[in-house]
Amino acid sequence: MDSILNTIAAKKLVEVAEREQLYPIKLLEKSIYFATQPVSLRKYLTRPDKSGVIAEFKRKSPSLGAINPYADVAKVSVGYMQAGASALSILAEGNYFGGNLEHVTKARRLNYCPILQKDFMLKPYQIYEAKASGADAILLIAALLSIAETKTMAQLAHSLGLEVLVEIHSKEELPYAEFADIVGVNNRNLKDMAVSVEQSLNLLPLLPKEMVKISESGIHSPEMAAMLKREGFNGFLIGERFMREADPVQACREFINRLQTLTSTIECYDSEGLRA
Repeated sequence: MDSILNTIAAKKLVEVAEREQLYPIKLLEKSIYFATQPVSLRKYLTRPDKSGVIAEFKRKSPSLGAINPYADVAKVSVGYMQAGASALSILAEGNYFGGNLEHVTKARRLNYCPILQKDFMLKPYQIYEAKASGADAILLIAALLSIAETKTMAQLAHSLGLEVLVEIHSKEELPYAEFADIVGVNNRNLKDMAVSVEQSLNLLPLLPKEMVKISESGIHSPEMAAMLKREGFNGFLIGERFMREADPVQACREFINRLQTLTSTIECYDSEGLRA
């Protein structure tokens, strides 16, 4: 997985350099979204009337190859929002995930909930692209950046009104959380690609209690999401679980309906003192 990340990063740097020549920052700043106030992902994840689900649109992945190569971003993103997703995650990486910046813009035009641009952010220029495309939040992956780079990128994002989701995989990456609006614990082990929610549970006690926290990858059932919420996570990033289905929107709707039933039952038990 480390080698895959390095390969993706190397290609991304070449692409970004080319786009920077074609679309300078002065041009990006002419986008209507530079004058638009972003929607707060952090607030949507902590709203009691929301599910906490960040529903992801991606057509393929490095580990699985093609997942849903002909899925329509307009239909799926609107369907996700109507199904009760707290936010959308839209892939902007093309070679390995089948995404692009136009997917972000298309989803922005049609939805009012927060949009996380999911990409491999390596250069400040990409943050201007995210703002110009209509994203509300960006992803910074600790495994790809130094502490200094993360700080610089986060400060730039904040100056543009964007929120920052910092993704960590281990306790060694905990210092990166200092620059995050939301911390995401990725349950995928970068060394062997194994996925286990134990990763989230192990890191949770080490994160600041006031930090908005999400769990990413390997959340295959509403019961698992409900357990993570009970333990202290505010949300969940879920993509493959929905996108692998012929009807991702219906899969999302059923998941969220079941999750809300489970969590409302838990909250009822808590309030009545029926749980220890």
